Amino acid sequence: MSLKSIELQIAIPKTFDAGKLTEQKNQQSALNHQQAAAQTDQQVAKQRTTVLNSSASERTHNNKKSHDEGQTNDNERQDSSQQKKDIHASHPYKGGFVDYTG
Repeated sequence: MSLKSIELQIAIPKTFDAGKLTEQKNQQSALNHQQAAAQTDQQVAKQRTTVLNSSASERTHNNKKSHDEGQTNDNERQDSSQQKKDIHASHPYKGGFVDYTG
């Protein structure tokens, strides 16, 4: 199976084209890998800042909550004393309990 000079004239340029295509595909895959790594790094950095921001807001939320709890405890005490008064007050024509037996 010998190659004639005409066949070589066609085969050699095609091998160069195939080599160029292979090199371009390799470069494209390397570029895609670099872009994916850069995007992952950006996402990690964004998540870190989000966690830092949320932890800071959580601290301020906890401070506000503890401050508000002092005020709500007083309100709850007043509400609970009002509820105790309401429990002891009976309605003139409604019963005191509901019978759920069948």
